[in-house]
Amino acid sequence: MVDFEKERFNMVEYQIKGRGIKDQRVIEAMKKVPRHLFVPESLISIAYGDHPVSIGEGQTISQPYIVALMTEALNLKSDEKVLEIGTGSGYQTAILAELCKEVYTVERIPSLSKRAMRVLEELGYKNIKFGIGDGSIGWKEYAPYDGIIVTAGAPHFPQPLLEQLSDGGRLVIPCGDEYSQSLYKVTRRGNKFEEENLGGCRFVKLLGAYGWKE
Repeated sequence: MVDFEKERFNMVEYQIKGRGIKDQRVIEAMKKVPRHLFVPESLISIAYGDHPVSIGEGQTISQPYIVALMTEALNLKSDEKVLEIGTGSGYQTAILAELCKEVYTVERIPSLSKRAMRVLEELGYKNIKFGIGDGSIGWKEYAPYDGIIVTAGAPHFPQPLLEQLSDGGRLVIPCGDEYSQSLYKVTRRGNKFEEENLGGCRFVKLLGAYGWKE
């Protein structure tokens, strides 16, 4: 029988804190959220490993450190409105829901969205709104957002996402070619955008009008 509490503790100590994540709120959220509930039952024993895990439909749940790094880059204080592009398993969604006021999450694949919704509702989250569609165009209806996080690699920064940021808002997105990307934090300052490269990464492709074509 896997001791998930111990696995989660070790994940946070060695993969998160051990690699330099300092935001205490992010650390506490990752200590709390049961990652094993977001992976397929057949892979539950490797849920806390230092790697992505397949969730079907050609998609993955990101490596724990990458989830922490992207979340820390958003610099959330508790009262923000955040847009997530790529609901996937719903794990990143849960971490965000622990840290901000409202999460709006968009998923392209209906079956993944439904499964994530079920898990998140069973865990009692009330501050998440789900959408199904092309995440590369954002979710204009509820814009502007204090933070936007994209959990798939894009060939460039999607213009609609830049436009849907509030002044001072942060976009965290992997950007590059089909095989490797760099993780960027883009901060809006009026009509200007400041870019910061957070290092190399590899994600599945962001498909859509402002991403890769299928």
